[in-house]
Amino acid sequence: MSVPISVGDQVTFRRRVLLSDILLYAGITGDFSPNHVDKRSALGTDVGRIAHGTLIMGLMSTASSLLHESHGRPTVSYGYDRVRFVRPVRVGDVITTRYTVEELDLARSRGFSNIACTNQEDAVVAVARHITQFLDPGGLTPRGAS
Repeated sequence: MSVPISVGDQVTFRRRVLLSDILLYAGITGDFSPNHVDKRSALGTDVGRIAHGTLIMGLMSTASSLLHESHGRPTVSYGYDRVRFVRPVRVGDVITTRYTVEELDLARSRGFSNIACTNQEDAVVAVARHITQFLDPGGLTPRGAS
């Protein structure tokens, strides 16, 4: 079985993280940790609020969607491995998410991609490995799922 992407395929997605993003995300998830919503207590310093790590994972998901929507075959996320939040993301940071296909498992119709998020200073703020599952072209049944 063939899949519609190749090892080395890459997409880059860039977005500025706004205060409204952090506050709305806190409201959606119920995570009102002072690190995210209290201007003065973030990380016990005066550096200000920081974004939720899972908000940054949402940017990873966007990059994945941009790559996989381009081929027209249904694809779903099978999960993320080795997720690390290396540095805090502050209000106003511009995050560049680079999503690169690293490996394909044709027998199980899966792709494995590395993701790196960097800020405007090109410092890594988050990394992960993403697993995608390619579905049958006509339906939502995973091919080779186990």
